[in-house]
Amino acid sequence: MTIDDPVLVAEVTAAFEAYERALMTDDIPAMDALFHDAPTTNRFGVGEVLWGIEAIREFRKGRGGSPQRKLGHVAITVYGDRFATVDAEFFREGSDRRGRQSQSWVKFPDGWKVVSAHVSLEGTTH
Repeated sequence: MTIDDPVLVAEVTAAFEAYERALMTDDIPAMDALFHDAPTTNRFGVGEVLWGIEAIREFRKGRGGSPQRKLGHVAITVYGDRFATVDAEFFREGSDRRGRQSQSWVKFPDGWKVVSAHVSLEGTTH
């Protein structure tokens, strides 16, 4: 198995950067397009546990935008030609509090999509 084929790393990096832009501008259609449209797609957040894409979509509609943040270290690893992980640290705007984000990406015929995501903040008890 090839790990970190440079072409595929560039593809996943571009997809992750597109997601980050969509998140920071609250572009819900763009965020939805980057998550796999399936009941098996899950997202665990700081205060929410979302099973399936419909729960994720409902959460995004109701939250009124994402808190602004600055990325710290980002690690992207591609395994083979269809699976990747993205792990990132971030800092909320106006705070030195560090957060963590992990995403699992799969390459489908229509491109790279998040199939699982987890977000947490230091010092939370959720």
